[in-house]
Amino acid sequence: MRDLKNNINIVRAVSPVAIGTTGTGKTSAALDLRGYRSAVLEFSYGTITATNAVFTPLITECATSGGSFTSVADADLIGTEAAAGIAAGTPRTSGSNKNVTKRLGYIGAMRYIKAKLSSIITAGTPIGVNLIQGGADQEPVA
Repeated sequence: MRDLKNNINIVRAVSPVAIGTTGTGKTSAALDLRGYRSAVLEFSYGTITATNAVFTPLITECATSGGSFTSVADADLIGTEAAAGIAAGTPRTSGSNKNVTKRLGYIGAMRYIKAKLSSIITAGTPIGVNLIQGGADQEPVA
């Protein structure tokens, strides 16, 4: 049987929002990976009109939810943060560098991660981030 619905959990990390500028961006709360053996962060980008718009994800990790989060080592990511972001470019093409979804896998050993998205321009582009957890210790996932 191809039942994915009952074998994954989806957590909204960053609600769809225009993230603004100056690198401040939006950062998720601590995302708990306990009870799951795999994790993917899904980045959804809306319509981008500015050719100089750059959106940059940063994934951090920590053993505790309230501890000091540090950048995840490249070896603990499947894919790269750069590839999960959006570079400046023209033309803007749906499904390529606007109105597109990208993903980044986490294979590190820490219990908690955070996702941050920042931009270098003032943009009204809506962006959202979801955490997809798989390989649950107990299935079906409620």
